Amino acid sequence: MARQHEDDGRSHHTGRVMTGAEIFVRSLVAEGVETVFGYPGGATIGVYDALHDISDIKHVLTRHEQGATHAAEGYARATGKPGVVLVTSGPGATNTVTGLADAYMDSTPIVVFTGQVPLRLIGNDAFQEADIVGITRPVTKHNYLVRDVTDLARTIKEAFYIATSGRPGPVLVDLPKDVMAHKAPFDYPEKVQLRSYRPTVEGHPGQIKRAAELIKGSRRPVLYVGGGAVQSNSSKELLALAEKLHCPVTMTLHGLGSFPGNHPLSMGMLGMHGTWYSNTAVHQSDLLIAVGARFDDRVVGKVEAFAPESKKIHIDIDPAAINKNVQVDLPILGDVRAVLTKLVEQVEGLDTAEWLEKIDGWKREHPLRYQTGGKIHAQEVISKLSELTGGNAVLVTDVGQHQMWAAQFFCFTLPRTHITSGGLGTMGFSLPASMGAAFGRSDLPVISLSGDGGFQMNSQELATIVEQKLPLKILIFNNGFLGMVRQWQELFWKRRYSHVEMTSPDYVKLADAYGLPGYRATASSEVEATLRRVLEYNDGPVLAEFVLEREENVYPMIPAGMSVSEMIDTPAPVAGGNGRPAEAFVVHDPALIPPLKTGVS
Repeated sequence: MARQHEDDGRSHHTGRVMTGAEIFVRSLVAEGVETVFGYPGGATIGVYDALHDISDIKHVLTRHEQGATHAAEGYARATGKPGVVLVTSGPGATNTVTGLADAYMDSTPIVVFTGQVPLRLIGNDAFQEADIVGITRPVTKHNYLVRDVTDLARTIKEAFYIATSGRPGPVLVDLPKDVMAHKAPFDYPEKVQLRSYRPTVEGHPGQIKRAAELIKGSRRPVLYVGGGAVQSNSSKELLALAEKLHCPVTMTLHGLGSFPGNHPLSMGMLGMHGTWYSNTAVHQSDLLIAVGARFDDRVVGKVEAFAPESKKIHIDIDPAAINKNVQVDLPILGDVRAVLTKLVEQVEGLDTAEWLEKIDGWKREHPLRYQTGGKIHAQEVISKLSELTGGNAVLVTDVGQHQMWAAQFFCFTLPRTHITSGGLGTMGFSLPASMGAAFGRSDLPVISLSGDGGFQMNSQELATIVEQKLPLKILIFNNGFLGMVRQWQELFWKRRYSHVEMTSPDYVKLADAYGLPGYRATASSEVEATLRRVLEYNDGPVLAEFVLEREENVYPMIPAGMSVSEMIDTPAPVAGGNGRPAEAFVVHDPALIPPLKTGVS
């Protein structure tokens, strides 16, 4: 999970009488925690004092507690290890709620430790008191209030186990100030035994056998892959299954990177802003194999019209996800990697030549495309970024139009290289999350991509990034609008632009104020040179602003609650359209990114 310590945090300390604060830090060391994101306060001052003498753990002082939770999310998503947060009571604790809700929706393993007033003052409206256990119960996988110091080490062990096992998610542990001052012998447990919590890992052999039989009769199969394939580290098994079956693959927003985007069988993303051909293939499929996906509303749209001719197999570790949104014909409960390993052994190759040829025809007839020339178009920037990096980068996006364009036009070839806020759609996510990713990954460049609206929500973390000398590439797309809301107002609210225009600071001057270099591109001709300057800068963080065409929409688009038959395809450019001259027309081709030579790692 993390680096192994010589004594594993136990042998030299087991049985020693310690304060709760000392037990806390020794428990983190025993758990293999290397990085903690946090912000101190009165309720945690004793914990921070104990942390002062621990060299095994790096504490990162963020500039806001929400930034700390998103940083922990980015760290967890980029590494597969749990992210850890430590904050004080009251507002420090409540500021973590958005990050907790985000992690809960996106199945991200983080453990958040919050300070609390002394036990005797709980319920008395004491200074900086908040019932954070009650507040966060709906948005955590589990949470604890530690009432006895003798329970502390066991509680921490359980918290990490719950956060990282089964369907991952956030766990909160509330630490009263007096409990952390009390003393007890330190004994960190080796194992966790929870009678009421035993996730099913191995899929039922009978269900896997039935799935193989169902697959055998298919001629128009589609693999529909979600974030569970990334969480379970099953990209190798997924690739083997797709290639053995000759089965096309489409991915959710969180599934991107689980299967190489430049593979001939890849159809890119499906759903509201998915490719025309992936949505159409799902609609016309006779078998849909859902792998670690949850049939969310942005994918399904009108439930009764979703993949109406297909049998449906659903592989997922979360029993609550089965038949929650869409009734399936064959559920397989278990870890995706474990199930796919057995399924690959039992299936036989399918004759899908006619089906694949049909999909290739749709790709030629309805490609992703965008205009270029003159003003900057976000799709052009992302396509060029994908080309210059070869897809070998960790891309952390914020929420809005740029998020969807990144999903469409950046070719993700490796797992854990696409990090975004999907379920909750949290603006302000990218900058702190990219910071966390940069602490977890040094093998690839980490690129933060934000709109002008989202960037301003957590821009204070620039101070943390500069202080830590993180080699982040920070890109801001500035169109002067809350772009996605403006798009909906244009398409469905008669262009009544209500409170969506934004004023931004001078981002180049802002970068300079924080002590990092900043660049600005205002024309299409400046895009490549600006990106190259950013990618070639290796002396800490760097920022670049791209001033975009103001009114541009994300296509294709299936309006909310509607079906594939109502999908709006990317419109062709028209001379003089919207008062603008005709521009060059570019077809996006994932084949521009060379295929991986050795398969998916």
